[in-house]
Amino acid sequence: MSFPSRLTELRHARNITLGQLSCEIGVSLRALKYYSSGEREPSMSVLIALADYFDVSLDYLTGRTDNPEVNR
Repeated sequence: MSFPSRLTELRHARNITLGQLSCEIGVSLRALKYYSSGEREPSMSVLIALADYFDVSLDYLTGRTDNPEVNR
């Protein structure tokens, strides 16, 4: 699964809009729209903010695994 698909899946599971997510993690709505459409790739700091917000691993968020657990 690709990052844009995973981001959309996680948002829908939490029933949160892009606008709400942008406020929660401090990223502009425009940037999140680019990431959701696959037009741009997020920076490492944005990926970490998203993974922390959704409480998933970076590998899960980026589609490298189907295991959402975070190994801390």
